[in-house]
Amino acid sequence: MAIVKKAKLREMNSNELAEKLRELRLEISKEIAASEVGGTVKNSGRIRESKKTIARILTIQHQKKSAEAKK
Repeated sequence: MAIVKKAKLREMNSNELAEKLRELRLEISKEIAASEVGGTVKNSGRIRESKKTIARILTIQHQKKSAEAKK
């Protein structure tokens, strides 16, 4: 999965963000499981970048909920 920029994430609606979040969490769990079994990780920086993207998605979701609550 390619790295998703913040601007692209902000353009997504809540359903798309939730789907992307689910995909990233699944990807991380697969990578961590592969590394724990003793296999080599193809791209070790991928886990870190996925975690950062998950944090960005959660932040954007929170900001959108806060903005809706203020309206």
